[in-house]
Amino acid sequence: MLNLNRVGYGAMQLAGPNAFGPPADPENAKAVLRRAVELGVDHLDTSDYYGPHVVNELIRAALHPYPEGLTIVTKVGYERTPDGDWVPAREPRQLRDAVHDNLRRLGLERLDVVNFRVTGPDDPESVEEPFTALAELREQGLIRDLGLSNAGVGQLDQARSIAPVVCVQNLYNVADRRDDELLDRTTAEGIAYVPFFPLGGFTPVQHDALEEVAGRHGATGRQVALAWLLHRAPNVLLIPGTSSARHLEENLASADLHLSEHDLAQLDTIG
Repeated sequence: MLNLNRVGYGAMQLAGPNAFGPPADPENAKAVLRRAVELGVDHLDTSDYYGPHVVNELIRAALHPYPEGLTIVTKVGYERTPDGDWVPAREPRQLRDAVHDNLRRLGLERLDVVNFRVTGPDDPESVEEPFTALAELREQGLIRDLGLSNAGVGQLDQARSIAPVVCVQNLYNVADRRDDELLDRTTAEGIAYVPFFPLGGFTPVQHDALEEVAGRHGATGRQVALAWLLHRAPNVLLIPGTSSARHLEENLASADLHLSEHDLAQLDTIG
């Protein structure tokens, strides 16, 4: 399993709206990245299709040369059209190009972790060809570790028959627990599970139970939602995203929030 602090930082929101185009305030974006590292964040989640290219360029401008121990996790498998649409890019040639694009824009000779983004956990899509292409790049020394994003149990099995999988990054939060089976599977097999949209994504989780538990702890509902995920399983790593230094600090403080059995039982009424 990846040996990392349990709360990292997701950099997608540093780009413009819908992760497309530059941010309104690039200097603020770089300041948030630097603050994250100052506060002990040791893993960043990014992709060259955020922007596209914008977020990786911000990371390099803010943090390169990178501090020792910082893990940068990127994703491949999609591209952006000129009008911002997301389109699959899963051919071996496209994946090779994506890996080299990430290397070049991040200023790295080897990528720490590359997640292959699947269409969806309910899609029967085979990952054999694309994951084999990424495994070959790993053998060439261009990638240290491989993971999956938006994948199902069958795709995890297929990928693991090709190369080791160190993490799975899927949709999961206190209100959306459809991925319970895969989460439990990764826990049993020592694979890091990284929920994306841990706070609900474009429709943030809102529920009276969150606010009631938060009130008992002098915390926010967002912090409780993140703390619940950390309590859910020991292999859960978080990458909440924000373009605000204040929200960054609040998100990181969720790691210090200890929920009681009563709190957890109340939060279970949400999902």
